Amino acid sequence: MSGYIEIESVGAPIRAWTRGVELEESALAQLRNVARLPILHGHVAVMPDVHWGMGATVGSVIPTVGAIVPAAVGVDIGCGMMAARTTLLASDLPDDLRPMRGQIERAVPHGRTAGRGGGGRRDKGAWHDVPKRAGNLWKEHLAGGFALLCEKAPSLQNTNNLNHLGTLGTGNHFIEVCLDEADRVWFLLHSGSRGVGNRIASIFIEKAKKDMEHTLGSLPDKDLAYLKEGSPNFDDYIEALLWAQEFARINRQLMMENVVEAVRTLSGMKPFQADAMVVNCHHNYVARETHLGADVWLTRKGAVRAGLGELGIIPGSMGAKSFIVSGKGNPDSFHSCSHGAGRRLSRTRAKALYSIHDHRAATQHVECRKDLDVIDETPMAYKDIDAVMAAQADLVDVVHTLRQVVCVKG
Repeated sequence: MSGYIEIESVGAPIRAWTRGVELEESALAQLRNVARLPILHGHVAVMPDVHWGMGATVGSVIPTVGAIVPAAVGVDIGCGMMAARTTLLASDLPDDLRPMRGQIERAVPHGRTAGRGGGGRRDKGAWHDVPKRAGNLWKEHLAGGFALLCEKAPSLQNTNNLNHLGTLGTGNHFIEVCLDEADRVWFLLHSGSRGVGNRIASIFIEKAKKDMEHTLGSLPDKDLAYLKEGSPNFDDYIEALLWAQEFARINRQLMMENVVEAVRTLSGMKPFQADAMVVNCHHNYVARETHLGADVWLTRKGAVRAGLGELGIIPGSMGAKSFIVSGKGNPDSFHSCSHGAGRRLSRTRAKALYSIHDHRAATQHVECRKDLDVIDETPMAYKDIDAVMAAQADLVDVVHTLRQVVCVKG
């Protein structure tokens, strides 16, 4: 029996790996709109962590020919995960993990300064003095491309670009210390292209709507406006998109370096290495791939590439398990799998339903924030990660199962 469910659609087929997990009506409506796009090739693949998202459904894989939908890619271009297995064991960790969390929090800017005057380079989530390592990575890999982008979009100069390189952000972005099934210590983190990626996305979402202003009414949703291949805006978007995806990859790399160094310098910590197994993967991006006999632009909106033997990361919530997985190369899912557990409650709904007491009980085994500002990220706001994994058994094999012991949130 195939792992997917065929969902009724007036457009292209919708194949959903959602057996045993929730699929909300608002997300289903979005998926049906995507399935009606004339640029779609084949079908829409839906991952088990699916839920409503801005622009397009989170947990969807969208193959298009001759065009890309910027709003489907979204504002956190290149968002993804990085994991590194260390030579440490659980027995090497201190009994009190709070100093470790504090050390990591000091090493990686995170969060956002609230109120007027708290933005820009004064934001606590940005570097005030850019570290030498960040500056070097910027010069080596990003500065030249950024200068070219700014020639076409001068407003990008006003973003926290270099000052955000090596920073975490807010919301569902996190840094964790985890233990696997053999009690080996892992570092895990989740972030993307930060403020500059958001600005790039916003610019080109509006350009797509402008390009299609005379035919926008024929689309099932104005947020699904697309840029046609060969047009100046399409070429500019691809250039900016690929740059932002590289920014996101390097952002995670730099954060991981800083996390490793922060733990190394913790008082009493034994020497260790953190390169036994390293995975750095996007789950919100576009790639040029071949599927169903055609070269397509494949948008993974909250999905990880899971080609045969390729390693990926599927995190749970801040109190649940996470997984290092190996892809099975399933062609029906366009070689993709879920990017996490997936929200089952909106942030507002989670805050209304759950209390500090509920959150503390759900995260009692994790050294993490337990205050009102993280209730929207409480484990109960997310789907059951075991059910999500069961629903995609034909997409990935589990290589390692991780359990959190430290979690840093913005």
